[in-house]
Amino acid sequence: MLNRRRSDRNDRNSSNNETSLIARGTSIRGDVRFSGALHLDGRIEGSVVGDGEDAMFTLSEHGQVHGEIHVPQAVINGHVTGDVNVSVRLELAPQARIDGDLRYHTLEMAAGAQVNGRITRQAEEAQRNLPAPAQDAGVDEAVPA
Repeated sequence: MLNRRRSDRNDRNSSNNETSLIARGTSIRGDVRFSGALHLDGRIEGSVVGDGEDAMFTLSEHGQVHGEIHVPQAVINGHVTGDVNVSVRLELAPQARIDGDLRYHTLEMAAGAQVNGRITRQAEEAQRNLPAPAQDAGVDEAVPA
């Protein structure tokens, strides 16, 4: 019975927690598109794009990106040369260095992290139209003169 629970738990988590690793010493020249999670210890020369709202990009202290990053969630502790766009949550760890513009929704920044560029918060879409007031049928309201 314990084995069955363990395997059920692993089956459930494996489909949601797929992680790709680009190891230290590996260099990729070209754009990288991923879903699930991507952990980068190596180097990417090109754009990094995360598909889906749960896509998570982690850049270790050894990792480097020379290009744009467009992901929903990220933890950065390495060096990025290019613009960073994070639509949900961004964590900048102490060794993070971004040479480019940063757009984020929610930001956690540790002491020591550097951003050399513009920092802009992406606000949620504001409601542009006010809802129409509810009207009661048959009720006349007096308007003061």
